[in-house]
Amino acid sequence: MILMSFIAMTLFFRTKMKRDSVTNGGIYMGALFFGVLMIMFNGFSELALTVFKLPVFFKQRDLLFYPAWAYTIPSWILKIPITFVEVGGYVFITYYVMGFDPNVGRFFKQYLLMLAINQMAASLFRFIGGAARNMIVANVFASFMLLIFMVLGGFILVREKVKKWWIWGYWISPLMYAQNAISVNEFFGHSWDKILNSTASNETLGVQVLKYRGVFPEAKWYWIGLGAMLGYTLLFNALFTLALTYLKAYGNSRSSVSEDELKEKHANLNGEVLDNDRMLSPSNDGPIRMNTGNDSAIVEENSSPMQRGMVLPFLPLSLTFDNIRYSVDMPLEMKAQGVVEDRLELLKGVSGSFRPGVLTALMGVSGAGKTTLMDVLAGRKTGGYIQGNISISGYPKKQETFARVSGYCEQNDIHSPQVTVYESLLFSAWLRLPEDVDSNKRRMFIEEVMELVELKPLKDALVGLPGVNGLSTEQRKRLTIAVELVANPSIIFMDEPTSGLDARAAAIVMRTVRNTVDTGRTVVCTIHQPSIDIFEAFDELFLMKRGGEEIYAGPLGHHSADLINYYEGIHGVSKIKDGYNPATWMLEVTTIGQEQMLGIDFSDIYKKSELYQRNKALIKEQSQPAPGSTDLYFPTQYSQSSITQCMACLWKQNLSYWRNPPYNAVRFLFTTVIALLFGTIFWDLGGKMSQSQDLFNAMGSMYAAVLFIGIMNCTSVQPVVAVERTVFYRERAAGMYSAFPYAFGQVVIELPYTLAQATVYGVIVYSMIGFEWTAPKFFWYLFFMYFTLLYFTFYGMMAVGLTPNYHIASIVSSAFYAIWNLFSGFIIPRPKVPIWWRWYCWVCPVAWTLYGLVVSQFGDVTTPMEDGTPVKDFIEGYFDFKHSWLGYVATVVVAFAVLFAFLFGFAIMKLNFQKR
Repeated sequence: MILMSFIAMTLFFRTKMKRDSVTNGGIYMGALFFGVLMIMFNGFSELALTVFKLPVFFKQRDLLFYPAWAYTIPSWILKIPITFVEVGGYVFITYYVMGFDPNVGRFFKQYLLMLAINQMAASLFRFIGGAARNMIVANVFASFMLLIFMVLGGFILVREKVKKWWIWGYWISPLMYAQNAISVNEFFGHSWDKILNSTASNETLGVQVLKYRGVFPEAKWYWIGLGAMLGYTLLFNALFTLALTYLKAYGNSRSSVSEDELKEKHANLNGEVLDNDRMLSPSNDGPIRMNTGNDSAIVEENSSPMQRGMVLPFLPLSLTFDNIRYSVDMPLEMKAQGVVEDRLELLKGVSGSFRPGVLTALMGVSGAGKTTLMDVLAGRKTGGYIQGNISISGYPKKQETFARVSGYCEQNDIHSPQVTVYESLLFSAWLRLPEDVDSNKRRMFIEEVMELVELKPLKDALVGLPGVNGLSTEQRKRLTIAVELVANPSIIFMDEPTSGLDARAAAIVMRTVRNTVDTGRTVVCTIHQPSIDIFEAFDELFLMKRGGEEIYAGPLGHHSADLINYYEGIHGVSKIKDGYNPATWMLEVTTIGQEQMLGIDFSDIYKKSELYQRNKALIKEQSQPAPGSTDLYFPTQYSQSSITQCMACLWKQNLSYWRNPPYNAVRFLFTTVIALLFGTIFWDLGGKMSQSQDLFNAMGSMYAAVLFIGIMNCTSVQPVVAVERTVFYRERAAGMYSAFPYAFGQVVIELPYTLAQATVYGVIVYSMIGFEWTAPKFFWYLFFMYFTLLYFTFYGMMAVGLTPNYHIASIVSSAFYAIWNLFSGFIIPRPKVPIWWRWYCWVCPVAWTLYGLVVSQFGDVTTPMEDGTPVKDFIEGYFDFKHSWLGYVATVVVAFAVLFAFLFGFAIMKLNFQKR
């Protein structure tokens, strides 16, 4: 707000603002309009705040904590002191610098009116948020209301030109009352109380300006406007209260259920017996037998024997690591507390080995460094310092080749929400399997993997967003495992595969993990507080203590006997009770508190043990390449060529966009409705050119459309790109593709959708407003609308690419909307802009769009206006728009779209906001 105040103040600078003609009065009117708009837009922040707080309100209201009015009245009262500060910031900074009437009474009257406008705007957006109860719907309706109020507010389209079927909209627009009141307050001031040419008119300059701009030239309109603002504030707050009293919260979406589960539930309810084979399928609650020997497995009754074959062969690989140290730069908070070291060590000389067909649990208390060790071994760290040796089947690990033979299942199950389970797997297999695997073999392999992880019944279910719709948490976990398995990796890392799951869901996921190990792969899982059954499904344990040191690495044994014997053999460690969970007992007896109590260090005890010597010997043995083996080698970094990567990314984006009605359907609906609105509001004004105001009206339609539809494109694309970027980080780390194909897919998929949007808008508006029907003029109009909507969309994408998250992106981009609005050339034409700001008119994309639209429609019209000036000359004189420049203008508008798309791609390539 303060920044915009300074920009506006230096743009409408008093020494450059003359009071010698009606035209110059129009510039003052533009400054007032911008002020009202700024204060009005400032209320927009209430929208997100209201929607964000609603779930808690609905919960408390339904539990009869309080009635709705007890919540809405404080919301209103608390905004009042903030309003005084916000509006004061704008009015006190700008009023005298812009050179408004110096009378202090008028200064305070403007401040009072702006306070009322801010309150009215805040209560309007509170009401929309409360009625919509959903951010996407609220955003659309808020933009819509703003647009109608703004277009019918009397500045963009003067009162005399409003059609009789829309005049009711003029009379109910709060912005009309605000604009009339603030204009009357200024133009009845002493500065405007002069008669320029008594022969032409006896009216003062102020009254002439008001009449020219269609404002009521009566002083009482200030008080009418102020009263209307207060009335609207009361009305919107009352409506907000009613909305919260009678509307219910939206229900939660449920996760996907397969057809078989649905039949089964139906049968259970009706007491029927299903006699088909599905009852024995592993995807239901059939008995799970726990075989907890050394080869512990979680298996179904009808499970096949241990070693499972797969369509595609893979090379079993072991992973050994010796004396791994990992440190980061010392956090400033710790330095401030007097820590002198430059680095903080998170892993202190950790050694171990993971072998094919062996399921290893990586455990420890919170802060022990489990996930840190896994990230270091998998090569997922984006910062810090790593020392030590990591080898793959005896050869030193190279991250480029390792990414091709390993899979990493992250704790957060991140997937594109608008694709199905099968399509997710197909995309992963397409980009990660070698080029020599044909499509039939790929499909067979995917089918096998789906059977292995029990996802067959959910093959065509949409993935959805976590906690909102689509797959349940446990189904998403299995999908995460499957997405890695279809890459046919030899080594798989899983970060807490059972966290957040109930016992049944955890058992299903662990059965999936066990099935994976039984194919002969090397699998390592970090695990947190497992049940006895889950814990004893593991073959080996790698236990760490806080500080990043290992305190046990070896087999668990039957019923965890080896682990229990090891710790019970340490003097002072309490024995395990019958039936107690060995995992819980193990973590309880190895805490730092226990160490201090017993006066021992479990890390030292482990390093002096026979088990440690055995592990060291194993590491030494595994670190030697087997005779006749060769190091891993791939001729290229990625499995597929760049063209295939681009095609695959475009294929996925195409599916995602087609299945995203909240984004695309709302966008088209909004565009169509705005086009019809503008068509009826500006009906047949495109052919009228007898007065300069007619040209301003036609330009007003272009200005409002460009700004509103453009901003809507920009804001609506941001959440879509933000979700996809999170998926991109995972997929790039997995070695699926480089940054360029992703950016290519995201940019190219927008082209046809935006073309359809621009065409729908262009055809409706062009015919209804009645611009000249010639092919060049029509296609120029479409051309400028298309590339304008495109650069707005790419600008929204770029803002997400350059910022850590969607919220910061929306704040950054909204700052520029206001600046682009100010310098568009409609509120103040370029020749009237002070020299120190004129450079910005040449870098403002909206200014170039309006240049192109105006000059393509009117720049070659030689018809004289009422005062005898040809239209072409007026446009050149007032706006400095030359028809001969049309080609350059078109090039610049295309260049903005290309620049923003390029910057989005560049940001995606070079910036990584995912810190590990």
